[in-house]
Amino acid sequence: MTAPLESQPLLGIGLALVSALVLSVGNLLQARGVAETADRPGASGLGGRALGLLRDRPWLLGALLLGAAIVLQMGSLAFAPLIVVQPVGVSALVFTVALTAVVGGRRPSRAELRAIAVCVVGVAAFVTVAALVSTQHTIGAEELIAVLVVLAFVLLANAVLLVAGRSRPVPPVLFVLLGGVYSAFVATLGKTVILRVQTALQLHWFAVDATNLLTIGCIVGIGVAGALSIAFVQRAHAGNRPEVVVAGLTVIDPTVAVVLGITILGEASGAPLWAFAAFVAAGGVAVAGVFVLSRAARAGTA
Repeated sequence: MTAPLESQPLLGIGLALVSALVLSVGNLLQARGVAETADRPGASGLGGRALGLLRDRPWLLGALLLGAAIVLQMGSLAFAPLIVVQPVGVSALVFTVALTAVVGGRRPSRAELRAIAVCVVGVAAFVTVAALVSTQHTIGAEELIAVLVVLAFVLLANAVLLVAGRSRPVPPVLFVLLGGVYSAFVATLGKTVILRVQTALQLHWFAVDATNLLTIGCIVGIGVAGALSIAFVQRAHAGNRPEVVVAGLTVIDPTVAVVLGITILGEASGAPLWAFAAFVAAGGVAVAGVFVLSRAARAGTA
């Protein structure tokens, strides 16, 4: 089953920007809720913390906004290739730093502004090149199986890592990294499902076969990866500042998603060699800007 699939990158990028803004507000509210819950009496233990969060209005509002951000992100993936819209998520860090400065009643430092400019330039260059050379096409059974196998391997490695290190203190940044990895799988699996649905609608092909059963498997994978991403992000908020959490998510999520989009979904299969060099250079600039911005934000709040 093959079919050409149209792309509207500008609309996809616009939705991704709105998603990044909503994500940053949601993360700030959830970080506030986690901090408030930790300071309340009776919030010890996993059950006590979970119940406290469910009673915390900022945390609940943040959860709703994160859900809205995911819906907007899926909407952006319906209009443009994964490697075009996913890097736009780096702008969530820019929004987070700006909002934190406004809420804290301080102006961003020059170092923060320079880092923001570097992030914007790197992401803009990456997205521009991706929009020019990327393509999206029908996802077959091989691609679906490949994504699910990679997810299964990550789940196994995650379980081994946590079991092996259960007697040692876990670095808080590890939860940030895991949250970003599973968030990337939500986007990648979501993209495969969207492409499958678009193709089925174009060809009026709704047969119950092995490939469509794999699509259902991808939907299950989205649920598993999404639940784990949410859980690890909550753990990350308990031991890291909001800027650090968002910085990690906006680096790991797009990096993993773009790698999967290029290697498995074939979104850059027709790209010339110069485009890959541009991807590496622009991505390096954006990642460097994220780390500089994270350090500058920490220094500004110290």
